[in-house]
Amino acid sequence: MDYYKEALKVHEQNKGKLAIVSKVPLKNKDDLSVAYTPGVAMPCIEISKNSEDVYKYTSKCNTVAVVTDGSAVLGLGNIGAKAAIPVMEGKAVLFKSFADIDAIPICIETQDTEEIISIAKNISPTFGGINLEDISAPRCFEIEARLQEALDIPVFHDDQHGTAIVSCAALINALKVVHKKIDEVKIVINGAGAAGSAILKMLIAIGAKNMVICDRSGIISKARKDELNEEKLMLAEITNQEVKGSLTDAIQSADIFIGVSSPKTVTAEMVKTMNKDAIIFAMSNPEPEIMPDLALEAGARIVGTGRSDFPNQINNVLAFPGVFKGALSAKAERITESMKVAAAYAIAGAVQEERLTETGIIPSVFQEGIADAVAAAVADAWHKEAEEIVSIG
Repeated sequence: MDYYKEALKVHEQNKGKLAIVSKVPLKNKDDLSVAYTPGVAMPCIEISKNSEDVYKYTSKCNTVAVVTDGSAVLGLGNIGAKAAIPVMEGKAVLFKSFADIDAIPICIETQDTEEIISIAKNISPTFGGINLEDISAPRCFEIEARLQEALDIPVFHDDQHGTAIVSCAALINALKVVHKKIDEVKIVINGAGAAGSAILKMLIAIGAKNMVICDRSGIISKARKDELNEEKLMLAEITNQEVKGSLTDAIQSADIFIGVSSPKTVTAEMVKTMNKDAIIFAMSNPEPEIMPDLALEAGARIVGTGRSDFPNQINNVLAFPGVFKGALSAKAERITESMKVAAAYAIAGAVQEERLTETGIIPSVFQEGIADAVAAAVADAWHKEAEEIVSIG
């Protein structure tokens, strides 16, 4: 099937992918009087007396805003708010299909950080959570941090944290296959944007010790401090690397390569310099950093990509529906590091250890029960954190 032609056809025929469906009947005068005036006044009054009742009487408890400025859409770049609508509608479809969450695309016609923050803050009463999507780095870091500081609902930048959760889940299982330990391997990340920095931080949270992260100019290290922005300076600090050089230099003697960068940045010759039983996650889309067949021929043992036409698809759909479902059910005010780690282990645990293989380290997005397992783990992690805060207090 030509997916590009078919997508145009489906989007044109259906005029997009979303519709509003009423939860209540509207067939007679009584129905109208309950759904709207005069009956609707009572839930309004109750909410005005106790704002927490908004979760009891409205759809806020199960509704997420999918917010973008269109500045970093898929691999298409800065194509703007209107052109981003099909992707945000698609994200809403995924929320509904995999977690029964109602999601609304909010495509904002500005790329000014202050305006985006202001708009998101002011529409937040309608939503139980905010999923930031396809906002370019480094603005995405500030937008997420400031919104989460200002709001009492979860704010989750999926390009960062969804990618990190699923990558870590895949790595947890891949390490079991090659019989290596997270605290003993050398990990190279190529791409220091939203996804790369989030992956690095999550790897630390699950025990990684030896990491190198690269951008277009090569290894990020303290030696480059004069040319690095604030986020990359932080990455240089936590990777503890004084070494300089290119990606070619970084990948030598590495056990794991994680790519969230651009096509064809890794060669077969580079893979040959990695350690035995190398793990490669080449997640650039639609074309990976190295094609799986080339990586395997060069000596890699396990290869994952972001594509559905190769084994080991590392797909955010495994994470964000369940993460939000768990956070919403727990009425969590934010999505914490422990919640993300819990989600990663829940995804990894969906593949029984005796069934792990080089081409089967991650469950299919269609595997039944994934979102519920992630949701339960995320909700449990939030409740444990809340209990710890209460006990300390």
